Amino acid sequence: MPAMTAVDAGARAGAGVPAEAVGPLVRGVGVLRRLAEAGGTLSPSALERATGLARSTVDRITATLARMGYVRLDGRDVVLTPGVLELGNAYLAALRLPALLGARADALADELDESVSLAVADRDGIRFIHQATRRRALSVSFRIGDLLPAERTAPGALFATEWSERDWARWHARRAEDPRDTAFPAVPPRPEPAPGTAHDAADTVDADFTDRVRAARRDGWALDDQLIEPGLVAVSAPVRDPRTGRVACVASVVSHTSRHPAADLPATLLPRLRTAVAAMEADLRTAPPPEPGPAPAGLATWTTASKQELGRDFVESLARGLTVLTAFGEGRPALSLTDVARATGLPRATARRALLTHEYLGLVAAAPHEDRAFTLTPRVLDLGFPPLSRTTLPRLAEPHLRALADRVREPAALAVLTADGTEIQYTAGAGTSGVLTVRIPVGARLPAAATSLGRVLLADTGAPASPGLAEIRTRGYALVDEELESGLRSVAVPVRDRTGRAVAAVNVATHAARRSLEDCVQHLLPALRATADDIQRDLHRASRFTRVPTT
Repeated sequence: MPAMTAVDAGARAGAGVPAEAVGPLVRGVGVLRRLAEAGGTLSPSALERATGLARSTVDRITATLARMGYVRLDGRDVVLTPGVLELGNAYLAALRLPALLGARADALADELDESVSLAVADRDGIRFIHQATRRRALSVSFRIGDLLPAERTAPGALFATEWSERDWARWHARRAEDPRDTAFPAVPPRPEPAPGTAHDAADTVDADFTDRVRAARRDGWALDDQLIEPGLVAVSAPVRDPRTGRVACVASVVSHTSRHPAADLPATLLPRLRTAVAAMEADLRTAPPPEPGPAPAGLATWTTASKQELGRDFVESLARGLTVLTAFGEGRPALSLTDVARATGLPRATARRALLTHEYLGLVAAAPHEDRAFTLTPRVLDLGFPPLSRTTLPRLAEPHLRALADRVREPAALAVLTADGTEIQYTAGAGTSGVLTVRIPVGARLPAAATSLGRVLLADTGAPASPGLAEIRTRGYALVDEELESGLRSVAVPVRDRTGRAVAAVNVATHAARRSLEDCVQHLLPALRATADDIQRDLHRASRFTRVPTT
């Protein structure tokens, strides 16, 4: 596990925590951070060890997070769910940079056939807010939300050109406390120095970074020559805020030495990167003011109702504190205490204590004036975003398919259309323990026209449809009776992306002797539609700022 931070120490020992901080909120945030660092899954006993909390406290926190839809209890494990992405999505929506610049980064990645990232400053580190990666055997594995030490990146040198003396002092303090970067789980720790050479090794790193910052200030770009690990190289350029002239984010092209030696990057990749950065800055200059999206409603009422229903197992102060983060979003990047209280329905005193706690945890920052406004910081992405930012539709669907199969006691599956539209490919499934059951392995292909999954997808292609497909499109489901195989009945509904396009379908299959056609429609179809809605909700959360592959 990473080295314990000052925030963690305060949360564990109670030392240094402001008097008005909400203790359960501090502990709940710590649980989410430990889950994220572990890849999204830990047992309660492992959480107990990682956080230093009592088992009863861990159980109450995880029960509350499960009620909020941020985790699920899967056997003996606590697992982060896509619901927790709403916290990071609030930050990214308020920031606007991924929405405004992401398409430019994607286009540059396609043109160069290299990975392209956007990063923002996070104190003395850098944090990724957009990734356009290449799908090849040797590829970059960083995720949106990953935090890297500034001195081991090209973007860090560019951000450091604007550091104050206080920023440099904080960086030196962190380097002295954690010279091997063990507090940064996204990068491999530095090797142990030889006995008696630790001080010299640290001085070399510090001097090298200072030199690179000086070069970045002079040149207007920066180079990463295998700073993170052997073979990984990158070239970076700043994207400046047109209002302030300061660095808003840094765009980087990332490759490896077998494709581009570091010394060649200024000539081979930098010119096109600079062209893309100029276009990004033009987009920032001409972007219209954001239209504020709807603020969350009824959160205070929901938390109160949950407390009444679950009693001691629901930690209301934790739930209310986390809902405060969702008050921010597109068109709502800076909110006053009054704004937050109004958006969440919480009393001002409750909202104030939550904001002060989040400020202590580094999740919000306050403007230094009396009627101060609060903004989210990049550290909100710590709360589960990295392990979920590389998910796929089958992974999102699997727990919902298992729940559906357990509920109706029939097998359920997810499938997509193949590129030519003639077949479906099964991408996820959940079986049952019956002797006579449908078993179609993931990866199998079947004729689309002969299956309920295929028909419901064909009906949504937008092409002129046959009368049968037109009827399926109108009613929203497909029912196939013993056409693929004698005795096999199945019903399917589409799974739609954020644009409303059907990108996959889910079905339930049964034997004709077990369920009549009427029973399939009256009993299986409602449960199937509810499952599709659950999968869609997770897909919409996960795909707001990341690409979610359908296979």
